[in-house]
Amino acid sequence: MPISLYHCLSARSFRPLWALEELGLDFDLRMLPFPPRAHGKSYFEHNPLGTVPLLIDGDEPDAVRMSESAAICQYLAARHSPGGLDVGVTEADYGAYLNYLHFGEATLTFPQTLVLRYRFFEPPERRQPQVADDYAKWFLARLRTLEPRLQAREWLCAGRFTAADISVGYALLLAEHLGLHTQFMPAVAAYWARMQQRPAYQRAQARQFEAAQAQGISLVPAPDLRP
Repeated sequence: MPISLYHCLSARSFRPLWALEELGLDFDLRMLPFPPRAHGKSYFEHNPLGTVPLLIDGDEPDAVRMSESAAICQYLAARHSPGGLDVGVTEADYGAYLNYLHFGEATLTFPQTLVLRYRFFEPPERRQPQVADDYAKWFLARLRTLEPRLQAREWLCAGRFTAADISVGYALLLAEHLGLHTQFMPAVAAYWARMQQRPAYQRAQARQFEAAQAQGISLVPAPDLRP
């Protein structure tokens, strides 16, 4: 059985989609309307959280089932790309790899979800512009810590593109959806430009839209939000 990935357009599940394309693996892409917990109730049978991503690898009842985007990237890289997308425990940058892999989600994506919620997703009477502005500044302040590192290297660690770059790269994609990319510092902006030139990134973008159209899902991207 091939790997199955449940995905919403431009949601966190873009991380594992991108990783799968980088690895050249065979997989089944199953598109969902956003948010699936509201518009795809049958999805709860597969993932009780009602969130994306959901990766299923293998045959039931022993299949691997994962729902955390950065962890899925780490799993795929370790299993299918040792010394490539993965950074091994004996490599000098192993600690940096783990740090930036989780920095992309926990430190960069988290404040952006609050911007999404309080600027766009809440009903007008519940929106909080000050909260959204504060968390946008939080995101940008933390993103700026990458500037000196990216001034000195092409990718975040180990002298090559890794799953850590995918994790951080999704946060930059989300920032572009929010219009925050205009405030990227030069080295971060150049890093994001390099990301977008990767053939696997471009294949992942094309594949999600082709799959959505084929499966009757709206083509309006909607980044994931977890209240």
